[in-house]
Amino acid sequence: MEVLQRRSTHSLALVLLLVSLITGTIGVVSNQQELDRISALPGQPSVGFSQFSGYVTVNEDHGRALFYWLTEAITHPEKKPLVLWLNGGPGCSSVAYGASEEIGPFRINKTGSSLYLNRYSWNTEANLLFLESPIGVGFSYTNTSSNLEDTGDERTAHDNLIFMIRWMSIFPQYKYRDFYIAGESYAGHYVPQLAKKIHDYDKQSANPIINFKGFIVGNAVTDNLHDNVGTVTFWWSHSMISDRTYHSIMSHCNFTSEKTNKKCEDAYSYAATEFGAIDRYSIYTPTCMVPLNNNSTLKIIRFKNTFLRRRISGYDPCTENYAEKYYNRKDVQEAMHANLTGIPYRWTACSDVLYKNWNDYQFSMLPTYKELIAAGLRIWVFSGDTDSVVPVTATRFSLNHLNLTVKTRWYPWYSGGQVGGRTEVYNGLTFATVRGAGHEVPLFQPKRALTLFQSFLAGRELPKS
Repeated sequence: MEVLQRRSTHSLALVLLLVSLITGTIGVVSNQQELDRISALPGQPSVGFSQFSGYVTVNEDHGRALFYWLTEAITHPEKKPLVLWLNGGPGCSSVAYGASEEIGPFRINKTGSSLYLNRYSWNTEANLLFLESPIGVGFSYTNTSSNLEDTGDERTAHDNLIFMIRWMSIFPQYKYRDFYIAGESYAGHYVPQLAKKIHDYDKQSANPIINFKGFIVGNAVTDNLHDNVGTVTFWWSHSMISDRTYHSIMSHCNFTSEKTNKKCEDAYSYAATEFGAIDRYSIYTPTCMVPLNNNSTLKIIRFKNTFLRRRISGYDPCTENYAEKYYNRKDVQEAMHANLTGIPYRWTACSDVLYKNWNDYQFSMLPTYKELIAAGLRIWVFSGDTDSVVPVTATRFSLNHLNLTVKTRWYPWYSGGQVGGRTEVYNGLTFATVRGAGHEVPLFQPKRALTLFQSFLAGRELPKS
């Protein structure tokens, strides 16, 4: 994907001015929390925790509004932290992925008619806030259509910061609560970029309401050079491509440039033919098979020639299709207070418009990591080891260039009596692999993912036995 590395900056003074305007409107939105309460979702099993969903306007001039879904902790929500979850893409929905097939409390059945419980939901440990970001993802919308063609990293981070500040005015019980950010894939940009925005906001605020503690991110897009080298290395080391194709890519592709060339493109195209009909996001599990009218079957192979985009994967590789059935139901949208303005398109798990028009892109997140490590935040990075899109080798190559001091050497960690993966603890950052997991770690290895999350929240190293 060719993007322009235009790191335009919004003045923090502007953000603080907006905050002052926001705090003056708290009385106006005091009833919004109850208006956003979900009594029950269609086909939902009975639960004892509260849910809320709705919109927060992040820019009045352009009419930009972000859609959220809060599922509070199963027990003692008032004592547990708040965790914001962001999916990547860029342009993919946290409702479709994080909430509905990864860490949320519900799963969708095959017909899109009902929900069932996820026994490994992360809301056993925390209050979960799923955000459809940026504008144009899922139910989030803008009244200015050009916003869909000029978005990128900087505006996304800025809008997400405004969202968090305004959301906490609607939910004042979460002010000063321990707060973490989590995500995966292209959220390898979203998460640390928002972390920096919040950290800078807290430093300049006389009374910071966001008690930000740290973040955890998985199979994360991190550094364009090292991610690409690590990805091609994974393909070769897992026998996905030939020696000849590996050497062709490494010889003809300049990963330090935003421009490409025909020989590089041809080498990547040939690599795709050598992959075969597999799911690149989970190289050892089946692809989705959907019936045709003549009772034959068709394999769905819908990956892009990029390491930024997720399509279909998982133990049930067709699960994304169930989300698109469920969230396009009118009764579901009414229950979630969604699509109130009549968005002129179907709800989809990912937005092709945003993906094709991504405007600014931070070439490397490593400088941001260094700044946030120096700030003393809790930072964990994890990798499912069967993902070939943003694989474990890509993350290891990138993190190695932080040149961190090892605190606890590489060791196998355990979950349910089995090796859950491997981990190494550095001064300022913990890295962990998750054994047998693809791109969406909690989908493929839910119990191991929950062990990982529990250890992260507790601030303790992963179990050695």
